[in-house]
Amino acid sequence: MLSFWEKTSFTDYDYLIIGGGIVGLSTAAALAERQPDKRILVIERGILPLGASTKNAGFACFGSLTELLADLRVMSEEQLLALVELRWKGLLRLRQRLGDQRIGYEPVGGYELIDEQSVHNLEQLPSVNFKLFKLFKQTVFTLENDKIREFGFNAQYCKSLLFNNLEGVLHTGRMMKSLWQYVSERGVHIVTGCQVRELHEQAGKIRVACQSIAQTMVFDAEKVAVCTNAFTRELFPTLDIQPGRGQVLITEPIPHLRVRGAFHMQEGYYYFRHVGNCLLFGGGRNADFEGESTTRFETTPLIMDLLEEKLRHIILPNTNFRVAMRWAGIMAFGSDKQPIVCPHPTLPQVFLGVRMGGMGVAIGSMIGEQLADMMQHAS
Repeated sequence: MLSFWEKTSFTDYDYLIIGGGIVGLSTAAALAERQPDKRILVIERGILPLGASTKNAGFACFGSLTELLADLRVMSEEQLLALVELRWKGLLRLRQRLGDQRIGYEPVGGYELIDEQSVHNLEQLPSVNFKLFKLFKQTVFTLENDKIREFGFNAQYCKSLLFNNLEGVLHTGRMMKSLWQYVSERGVHIVTGCQVRELHEQAGKIRVACQSIAQTMVFDAEKVAVCTNAFTRELFPTLDIQPGRGQVLITEPIPHLRVRGAFHMQEGYYYFRHVGNCLLFGGGRNADFEGESTTRFETTPLIMDLLEEKLRHIILPNTNFRVAMRWAGIMAFGSDKQPIVCPHPTLPQVFLGVRMGGMGVAIGSMIGEQLADMMQHAS
C-alpha cells in the first residue's frame, strides 16, 4: 500500500533503466548528462549489481591475439574491427567520464602466454597487426620472450610471450562505486533489492511491476532500457542469450610477486593479473561449457582445481601461495559476439542493451551511449 506522497513522488519517470551494472549505470549517466531535467530511475535486483559488473577481473582490454584470431574464424575482418573499436572507445569513454584515479586504472599493458598448441598463431601476427594498425596507427602486438623468465613462468609451457601496450587494469569495486556516485550526483534515483517481474505498455507508457522483500511496486516510464545481460531471458525468453559463469580466485599476498600486468591464455578463456602483491586468476569456462552455462552464483571443484593447478605449474611454479577468496560472476553470450542493442520488436518504448560477451567493462560505456541516443530520439 502506497501513501499519497509515495505515489506522487516515486512512481513516475521519464526514463527507467532495469539493471544497475555498468551498462545500466552508463545509460543513466549518458541520459543525465544530456537531459539533466529528466526524471531517471535505475532498478537493480541485487543489493549490489548482480551479474558480472562487480565480480569481473578488472581488465581494460579489447582481445588477445589468439582470441581475435578465433573471432576471425566466425566473423569478417570488418565486423572484428568494428567490435575492437567499440571496446577501445568504451574504455576511453569510461576513463574520460570517471577519471583514471577514481577507477584505479593502471596502464600496465597486457600479455598473452603462447603454449605449444598456440604457437602456430604467431605466423599470423604480422597480418593481425596490419589489420589493427587501421584503428590504432601503431603496432599492437610485439614479442617479449625475454620476460618469460622475468615473470617466472614455466618455460616448458610458455613458449612465447606477446605484449600489448594499449591494455591496462582497473579496480572493479572503485569503478562501480564511482559510477554509482556519478549518476547519483546527477539526480538519478537508484532502487536496489527490487526485481522486475513484468513490463507492458499501458496508456502510452511502460508499466514496470517489481517485487522487493517488503512490497510490490509499480513504476511508469516514458521509455525503458533493459540492461540485465545474462538475466534478460527472465523477461524475454526468446532472445539469443546464453549465460556464462566466470569463476575467479585471488591469493593471499605473495612476497616478492614477480607477475605484473594483465595476462591472457588460450583465446582469453584464462586470465590473471596482480592486485598489489596478490594474484587474481579466473576463467576455465571452456573446460565445462555446459556446466558453466548457468546463472548460479557458486564456484565448482572442477574449475577451481583447474585454476589452482595452472597457478601451481604454469604461472607460479616453485612458489608457495594460499587462496584467500573465491567467487563467480555471470556473463552473457550468444550465437555471435555482437551485443544486442535495439528497440524491443513489440514494445517500441523498450530498448535492449544486453549480451556483452564477457566484455562489459570495455563496451559498457559505449552501449550506454547508444541506448541513451535511441531513447532520447525515439518518438
